[in-house]
Amino acid sequence: MMTIAIIALTSLVSILCFTGILDIDALKFNAYCTSHRGQWYRMLTYGLVHANWGHLFFNMLTLYFFGTVVERYFSAISGPTGGAVLYIVLYVSAIAISTIGDLVKYGNNPSYSAVGASGAVSAVLFASILFEPKMGIYIYLVPVPVPGYIFAPLYLVYCWYMAKKNVDNIGHSAHFWGAVYGILFPIICYPRVTGHFLSSLGL
Repeated sequence: MMTIAIIALTSLVSILCFTGILDIDALKFNAYCTSHRGQWYRMLTYGLVHANWGHLFFNMLTLYFFGTVVERYFSAISGPTGGAVLYIVLYVSAIAISTIGDLVKYGNNPSYSAVGASGAVSAVLFASILFEPKMGIYIYLVPVPVPGYIFAPLYLVYCWYMAKKNVDNIGHSAHFWGAVYGILFPIICYPRVTGHFLSSLGL
């Protein structure tokens, strides 16, 4: 199961950074180092490291629940091997694509850095919503699950708004673009998924 493999690798690298065995500064996304020093690898390695245990746990827990859904649908459509390849391509490419906006915005700012797999996790979450739009999603402090087709637009609006305000240390822009990419990737690979999504909603 590719989701478990990703969780294991990400957890291992993050823990090695927590303990000081690996240097998180060498792996995190830094817009200035990426654009001015050609350290493009940072657009991928930042997805393997996290700010703290809570950050790591939340991302990996979310990935576990929704990644298995996407894996199952990819495998059903393209077979076990093809599905696994597409899932890895989705996840890895989402890490890079979700941070392009911040690369453009902060490319000349040496102090801007980011860590975490949140952009890729958002992509997986939204791909799962495309496959199962009525799937219940729990939101912090909300006691009942929210259907995915309702959660999705609310989440996108929230991320866009918070990215514009820029008042905290959360990568809302990466969350937004990761989510958008998570919708587009399955549609590009399987155009019929749009019809599946609409029929699932009775439209």
